[in-house]
Amino acid sequence: MALKDVVATLTPRVQATVLRGMLALPEPVQRRLVGKPVVRDGQTLATDVQLSLWLQKLAKEPGAETLPMEEGRAALRRHAAAAGGRQPIGSVRDLTVADLPARLYVPTGAPATGPLLVFFHGGGFMHGDLESHDAACRFLAERSGVRIVAVDYRLAPEAQFPAAYDDACAAYRWVVANAASLGGDPARLAVGGDSAGGTLSAGVALVAAREGLPLAFQLLVYPASDGVRRTSSAELFSEGFYLTRAYMELANDSYMPAGGDFTDPRYSPLYADIPAGVAPAFVATAGFDPLRDEGEAYARKLAEAGVRVELKRYPGLIHGFLNIVGVGRSSKAAVAELAAKLKAALGG
Repeated sequence: MALKDVVATLTPRVQATVLRGMLALPEPVQRRLVGKPVVRDGQTLATDVQLSLWLQKLAKEPGAETLPMEEGRAALRRHAAAAGGRQPIGSVRDLTVADLPARLYVPTGAPATGPLLVFFHGGGFMHGDLESHDAACRFLAERSGVRIVAVDYRLAPEAQFPAAYDDACAAYRWVVANAASLGGDPARLAVGGDSAGGTLSAGVALVAAREGLPLAFQLLVYPASDGVRRTSSAELFSEGFYLTRAYMELANDSYMPAGGDFTDPRYSPLYADIPAGVAPAFVATAGFDPLRDEGEAYARKLAEAGVRVELKRYPGLIHGFLNIVGVGRSSKAAVAELAAKLKAALGG
């Protein structure tokens, strides 16, 4: 029986075990398994990322965008659990933030009061929840020494634009007003998220500047900043690198009501006016990500407006690398660097 047929017959749990084992192999062994490197736009896909995509193809794992909405949400949780593993953390408790489900992560040895990151998950405004990004939040909190409160905003298509944006803004206002109850220092608050969560975080940072709310830092991980999406990266990497054109189109169609404006700044912060006083930002993009160019364009827009910005592209990685902290080496190393940036910005 061919390897691809064997892998396809394995249960998800066994497939996850195989994934962990193969991504722990030395890089030269992985290279022999997957063959010649993937090079595109002057970038080389990381070997362990290439291997994980190859294994996903062998397993015939359907993309979340090909499934009914609830099954797609379950698939995203399953993918994240396999890639995230079991990450240590000082303590975790569920709570409610602005009438929304939330989860507070307190790193080991954290003082009674310290820096706090308000985190919004990715998932195209239609997928993702507290569980899908649990491992990433644990890893970021424990490595940075920064408390994280992750907020579970309303999802589309049940709640369309601007529901997620409104929830994110309401959640941040609540945290500012109740920081003490979370052990957060109001002078060391940050906002951050990945993909759609990066979009929401960027929007919250703009609102915080306009309303005079305290915000010390924003961590934007491959943020979706332009719903129009006419970029080179959107064409180059829209198939074969996890995030697909079909997924992006489904996300747009699910979240934005028919006839809606994809250039609305609450949906596409690239079209926003940048007010004075916007918090410093670290913007991370992935080389093989359809959202790469729009994330980098937003970083440049902030910088041109006088915002202190550090932009870093991880050239060998793909969209979703924030969740890959339990297997492989390249994505985990990148997320460890994000945690170090968070720590340096807030003094975790």
